[in-house]
Amino acid sequence: MDKEVIIVGLNHRTAPVEVRERAAFASASLKDSLGRLLSLPAVKEGVILSTCNRVEVVAAAGDRQAALQEIEGFLTAQESLSGSGGLADHLYIYSGDAAVRHLFRVAASLDSMVVGEPQILGQLKDYYLAAQEAGAVGTILHRLFHRSFSVAKRVRTETGIASRAVSVSSVAVDLARRIFDLLEDKTVMLIGAGEIGELVVRHLKRQGLTNLMVTNRTFGRAVELAAEFQGSPIRFEDYPRYLKLADVVIGCTGSPQFLLRPETVAEVLRERRQQAVFFIDLGVPRNFDPRIHEIDNVYLYDIDDLEAVAQENLKGREGEAHKGEEIVEEEVAGFLRWLDSLDQVPTIVALRQRFEEIRKRELEKSLGTALKRLSEKERQALEDMTSAIINKILHVPISHLKITPEDKDEILYIEALKRLFDLEEK
Repeated sequence: MDKEVIIVGLNHRTAPVEVRERAAFASASLKDSLGRLLSLPAVKEGVILSTCNRVEVVAAAGDRQAALQEIEGFLTAQESLSGSGGLADHLYIYSGDAAVRHLFRVAASLDSMVVGEPQILGQLKDYYLAAQEAGAVGTILHRLFHRSFSVAKRVRTETGIASRAVSVSSVAVDLARRIFDLLEDKTVMLIGAGEIGELVVRHLKRQGLTNLMVTNRTFGRAVELAAEFQGSPIRFEDYPRYLKLADVVIGCTGSPQFLLRPETVAEVLRERRQQAVFFIDLGVPRNFDPRIHEIDNVYLYDIDDLEAVAQENLKGREGEAHKGEEIVEEEVAGFLRWLDSLDQVPTIVALRQRFEEIRKRELEKSLGTALKRLSEKERQALEDMTSAIINKILHVPISHLKITPEDKDEILYIEALKRLFDLEEK
């Protein structure tokens, strides 16, 4: 059986973005690319993974060396379509247990630029399904990819690898949830049209935010953003009057002076009857006077504070990664045991065929002589009974055959079985 697992590719660690984009596979032509991959003589199964951070070919082959050369040529040809060269210097190669381990680590986001990010698993599933629809997946890669999906689930549920926010926007939302618990009934004011501010609002919307006010020096831009996020636009000169309605205030303007000072915020708190307000200052220079943090029931985080929390969370994720690596090693060992057990499939098939031939031959003899008067119903009962007997006899030896031999004695037993039942030719 062609059961050598091979991975050839490049990622954000081995190649800069200008190289990765030259080697990338377009979604529209993925089916044709998979066809070209399967046309390689040594490649029997194949999946192409092409994201912004990695381009990889995962294959099952019989001849490891031939397949490696063919896949490297396949990727080099893909890059040459962009009129460049030198791709080979950026490629990595994995085979056998190293290839299995690599795919499991990729699926579990242990090999990602940001450890624990969830996007890669969805991408992996999409590319696997595309290969399956193209007829490029067989027994080996079907089992390998489905196992990788299970590994990813185990790592996410049994470790804290994805429990901490590691981007500025997601950190801001996490902090808001800690302050207010529920965000569905809160009101957010977005001051400015900065990119990070928009990301924070997008994250808040995913958490159920429904009340949003948007203000910008260019009112047309405020109207545009408010329409995009189903919010209300406010003229820039009017926003101070609406501050008392806001539970979360996001500042992301390029203003050289503070937009909000302590005396203004203190007045807002009085109008709110001291209900808490969370200020997220994403401006550089800062939009909010840092002294407002000294006011009771005011929470202020600037861009550096959010970055610091994100970095601390990232360290925490990396600390959890070793638990994920242990799960990966356990799952790699399990997959390799299954892969090795495939060596016994021909012996299992031959053993079943030999017993089935004997059963049918002897049953036909009996039904043609002593038992020829049996009704059709009785004949079927006899057929079922003899099949059940054979299954019972073979259950234990076949179960042992499916277990990977771990010592010389077990291998000798398999060879003895072949000799005893004359299965060599089978």
